Amino acid sequence: MQIINSIISWLNVKRIHQIELFRQYPFNVQQDTLQKLIQKAKDTEWGKKHYYENILTVEDFQNNVPLQDYEDIKGYINRLREGEQNILWPGEIKWFAKSSGTTSDKSKFIPVSKDTLEDCHFRGGKDIMAIYTDLHPNTKIFSGKGLTLGGSHQINNFSNQSYYGDLSAILIENVPWWVDIIRTPRTEIALLDKWEEKLAKITEATIRENVTNIAGVPSWNLVLIKHILEYTGKNNLLDVWPNLELFTHGGVSFAPYREQFKRIIPSEKMNYMEAYNASEGFFAIQDDPATDDMLLMLDYGIFYEFIPMDEFHKDSPKAVTIDKVEIGKNYAIVISTNSGLWRYIIGDTVIFTSVFPHKIKISGRTRHFINAFGEEVIIDNAEKALQIACEKTNSSIREYTAGPVFMTDNTNGAHEWLIEFEQEPENLDYFTTLLDNALCSINSDYEAKRYKNVTLRMPIVRKMKRGVFFEWMKEKGKLGGQNKVPRLANNRQYIDEILSINTRL
Repeated sequence: MQIINSIISWLNVKRIHQIELFRQYPFNVQQDTLQKLIQKAKDTEWGKKHYYENILTVEDFQNNVPLQDYEDIKGYINRLREGEQNILWPGEIKWFAKSSGTTSDKSKFIPVSKDTLEDCHFRGGKDIMAIYTDLHPNTKIFSGKGLTLGGSHQINNFSNQSYYGDLSAILIENVPWWVDIIRTPRTEIALLDKWEEKLAKITEATIRENVTNIAGVPSWNLVLIKHILEYTGKNNLLDVWPNLELFTHGGVSFAPYREQFKRIIPSEKMNYMEAYNASEGFFAIQDDPATDDMLLMLDYGIFYEFIPMDEFHKDSPKAVTIDKVEIGKNYAIVISTNSGLWRYIIGDTVIFTSVFPHKIKISGRTRHFINAFGEEVIIDNAEKALQIACEKTNSSIREYTAGPVFMTDNTNGAHEWLIEFEQEPENLDYFTTLLDNALCSINSDYEAKRYKNVTLRMPIVRKMKRGVFFEWMKEKGKLGGQNKVPRLANNRQYIDEILSINTRL
């Protein structure tokens, strides 16, 4: 094992040096990244339209290219899905990462080029191991296999030449051959789309393997772990995988799940690393176990800009580059990538905890949302679903808010809706069912989490007493036309406060 670690350490020396380079010279590395992106894309349809051949500076780029969201580029992406090429990025693009979150579409399809796979997503995975082994030189992680709980993929309905699926599934489908040697289960199991079958087969295939590391979204991994413990009759996961030492997590906040993982994996030697990767790219890695922030990875073929959130809703918000960000300020992330996303607003917000090196914490979304389990429910989803439920039950709503009910050892998660009705539905259970069905039809991520109650059970809808929201706003000192009840939250603060007032009324 010491020989293997020595070889890995030797291979990682160059990469650790490169990481140290962008820690010290972030803007120089980012300028170089932008010039490489511009040069490679100058002969694409997008590059010609925006005069990439004339772009010499960051200021030129910002002047030539407007800020974008998914609606702005959806037409280009649809053409790519139909088989056209050289539109946003040179070369063939046949993979599209499917995710939810747009205001008008059930799903969005993010192009994933070969360059993004190699230079961004796969490099991110290798860097996790490079950073981890640098922090833990005596690790035994390479004595066994890694288990990544991924999604599934299928042929795009637009063209037999393009494919879509969860990002994790795309990565599993495209990893180099040698990765199969160090991972479990085999690809055909990892990409199963029927969750119950997948859960059973992953369990059967992995419980006799020497699994040393796992990765994925905390909520989904908890479901798998509980299934494995029930299947094996073991009390904790170390009785199944005694050499388990690392869980790399991301997608949702780990805070609500941390204590559950500590109970299920009762070892002080167990390590946890957060990684910030999304359909649009791989962005950051936790490089210090003593802190809960992450190092922004600046040489993955992504050029970053940041819009201060106090300017975000202005008509022409100004984006700043990495050299001008301030610690403690909330920013919306803007990216330009080696898949042809140009000045693209991904919807996430971050706060810088340090500069030199540049480290971040994910602070939320640019809109109110619930994403405690990876469901990414935004206000537009909620408004549309409530409208459908009200129309079909002849009811109307005065005020509402919603938030998560976190998983416990014995129960799955849920959404809790506090509603002050103007006109109450005759049957609240029927209203709840309609609300749930509508959310499933609007948001594919919510629909996936609700599948057979695996991660999310039926939402909980509570009728509030008249005036409860008024009283809550009054106690907050926020009465008046400029103040609004927050519709969605990713924690229970509002829910618990309003429930307390409702009990007193």
